[in-house]
Amino acid sequence: MSKLAFRTMMVFFYILDFLYPYIKKRVKKFGIEEGMTVVDYGCGLGSYTTEMAELVGRKGTVYAIDMNRLAIEAVERKMAKCNLRNVRLILEPMWMSGYDSTLPNGLADIVCALGKFSTIRQPTAFLGELRRIIKNDGTLIIDDNHQPRDVTKKKILDSELWDIVEETSDHLKCKPRR
Repeated sequence: MSKLAFRTMMVFFYILDFLYPYIKKRVKKFGIEEGMTVVDYGCGLGSYTTEMAELVGRKGTVYAIDMNRLAIEAVERKMAKCNLRNVRLILEPMWMSGYDSTLPNGLADIVCALGKFSTIRQPTAFLGELRRIIKNDGTLIIDDNHQPRDVTKKKILDSELWDIVEETSDHLKCKPRR
């Protein structure tokens, strides 16, 4: 994505967040608690990252991962402006790494993959990476993005890595299969 296209998208999302601030309400439904380790996989401009960082507090950590350097730079500026020091940024060029986040195994209490699932070309590999980085009792929060719910559910269940434990109009909550 060109810098101009990215900046145009950024302005659009800032205006949308200002006019329709549903992200704060949405994140509260994810079960994030103080002290947790949360991964925002595909963090984009950091709208969710900010809310997650506030919920986990000083004792928690949010890992913000994106494949776009401009997105990571935007999140870095946003975290500095909000004085949030509990966010770690990871630039992950997905097309080269097979979705390798570089995070340790079993690190996260919650992994959020929002606004991207319909664009993932290898859903089983992607879901496998999310399974690798989450604790055995962790929770995956994933949404449909721009695909029908039945397609999202099929991809998740076909991976044989996750069980869907809760479904809302906004997202699915999944637990790792054992």
